[in-house]
Amino acid sequence: MLFTGSFPRQASAGIGLRRAHYSAFLEAKQPVAWLEVHAENFLNFETPAYKILERLREDYPISLHAVNLSLGSSDGIDEDHVKRVKALIDRINPFLVSDHLSWGRIDGYYLNDLVPIPYTQEALTLFAATISRIQDIFERPLLVENPSSYLQYEASVMEEADFLATLTHRTGAGILLDINNIYVSCYNHGWNAQSYLKAIPAAKVKEIHLGGHTLQGLVRIDDHGSAVCEGVWHLYQKAIDIFGPIPTLIEWDTNLPELEVLRAEAEKAQTMLDSVRIPSNTMRKERHVSFG
Repeated sequence: MLFTGSFPRQASAGIGLRRAHYSAFLEAKQPVAWLEVHAENFLNFETPAYKILERLREDYPISLHAVNLSLGSSDGIDEDHVKRVKALIDRINPFLVSDHLSWGRIDGYYLNDLVPIPYTQEALTLFAATISRIQDIFERPLLVENPSSYLQYEASVMEEADFLATLTHRTGAGILLDINNIYVSCYNHGWNAQSYLKAIPAAKVKEIHLGGHTLQGLVRIDDHGSAVCEGVWHLYQKAIDIFGPIPTLIEWDTNLPELEVLRAEAEKAQTMLDSVRIPSNTMRKERHVSFG
């Protein structure tokens, strides 16, 4: 059976479900508000992993986070892959579905990375067409996540936040705002993190990600392999002061700790969420940029 309980009225903090913690969730109900999984790990409905997800959806709301929709590919969509994700959506009934402001497929080959794109009118038109087509297939809005990045394109004519705001305005998609990615990209490029937050339309933000990163030389690398640092927690507080309490995920993919560590991170996020009042500007007019 599907999870049929209502999602908490006050936004709650969840964690990413990873293989190392399957047994703990199967042995006992965990004090976790919701779970997020990478969609591509569960597209084969005969695998043990999918059977576990099917069991856990009875007790926890599920969010699907895709990594291979390749929203910015000039090849357009891989319709077979999109329809497989749609079949998973129909079975799991997730409360959110998301992917990234990036691309990762060319000539039928998938890259093992989320590749950044130049923020141009051409890219905006391409992304909008792809997202609109995917949303038609999914029969629901898609959330688009801001990336972490380590280079910028000279061809870009828009700031990343303005590009994302305009894209979601045109398509009706929502935003998955990754605070760690903002922190990493702003450090790497010299952007202003608070200006980035202010450029994001509050009404579009439907989920927040928090994760860890490493400093390697002069560059911060988004590796999801450690606890959320104090700088990211500080930026998260500023974000929820602006946007209000938003469902928040603790994202940890490498160097996985014990489940109790993840739960403690989620509890910290929950404490911060519970202390935030819904701001009066949550419904402010969406910011977008028009060309020509």
